[in-house]
Amino acid sequence: MKQTRLAYLISQYPAISHTFILREIRMLRNFGFDISVASINSPDRNAEQLTDAECEESNNTYYIKPAGVKGAIKAHFYTLFTQPLNYLSGLFFALRLGQFDLKKILYSLFYFVEAIMIGQWMRRHKLAHLHVHFGMAAATVGLITKRIFPITFSFTMHGPRDFYDVYGCYLTQKVIDADFICCITHFASSQLMMLSPPSCWDKLEVSPLGVNPNVFTPHQFRQQPEPFEILCVGRLVPDKGQFILLEAVARLIAKGYKLRLSLVGDGPDKLALETKVKQQGLTEQVIFVGAVNQEQILKFYANTDIFVLASFAEGLPVVLMEAMIMEIPCVTTNITGVPELIEHRINGLLVTPSNINSLATAIAELMDKPEFRQRLGIAAAQQVKKHYELQQNTKKLADIFHKRLNTM
Repeated sequence: MKQTRLAYLISQYPAISHTFILREIRMLRNFGFDISVASINSPDRNAEQLTDAECEESNNTYYIKPAGVKGAIKAHFYTLFTQPLNYLSGLFFALRLGQFDLKKILYSLFYFVEAIMIGQWMRRHKLAHLHVHFGMAAATVGLITKRIFPITFSFTMHGPRDFYDVYGCYLTQKVIDADFICCITHFASSQLMMLSPPSCWDKLEVSPLGVNPNVFTPHQFRQQPEPFEILCVGRLVPDKGQFILLEAVARLIAKGYKLRLSLVGDGPDKLALETKVKQQGLTEQVIFVGAVNQEQILKFYANTDIFVLASFAEGLPVVLMEAMIMEIPCVTTNITGVPELIEHRINGLLVTPSNINSLATAIAELMDKPEFRQRLGIAAAQQVKKHYELQQNTKKLADIFHKRLNTM
């Protein structure tokens, strides 16, 4: 079989919050794909903080912004000289995206600059298809790139941020122009259906993410732990609902429960969360771990009793899959694509978002009922192994690429 060659465009690569993309790319290569990666921004950490796999990826990634003005000028002059009509057509298209909003017009010009650089990079490497993760800025760059260069274009839709500003993200235009779209959940697919004409719906493919059971192995169940360890992994941002989790924890402690909450992640809400913890006198019970890489996160999973995510908005968190496949019972919110992964009281607990009492009650039940907790953890692992295993789901994605690209 002829080797399938792809270009991947990512907003930032490698990045702690994008580790699932790295796994996907490397697994696709195991299936025989030749994948070249471009990133708008440099890695989110210094080289010495990257894992070996991340260092390898970083060394082989084309970085757009670090290429600087010199790289941009060279790409633009070459494109204008060799294909002036396409260049001007792409420029006018980018300006039309901004409509009459000066800020959007300015951003569209930035995206146009990056699109030219991506197109020339693809030309040099003889790449004909561009795939982008997320439907936001990087996908806008891909959208403009397709208008200028003779390439095909697809993207993976996650949510929820992609849906916060459907007009600013030009989602309808992206569905119309894309050759196909991979949606990580049926929920994401439904949202794109809502934003696009039915004639485009055959472009939508549901392609779930996955985790590796050989890496995330079952943790050691503890019958009566003291303190009871609760883990939350995610960026410290409003979406994740960490303030709700803190309130639930405070109420449980006030009732006499002995527990400890570890918050793994970093972000703009860190200072406000730390202030809240100090005000409530919970500095010994709430630990701010900071951001950790994939090699470090395993020890936190291994040493927790339950995993809690009080999110207000999600796509379908890979961290839930990681915890579940390690037989860690999870409590999270009944939102977006999450019910596609967790069935309430069968393989996890789902609560109403923002409902502090509901969250505290769910956590207390798991603390009070070790047999129930263990049963949920075992069922959770079975669910992920059956439907969200990395190799299996990446093979589905590979089949989508083969099917779609071979018919273009």
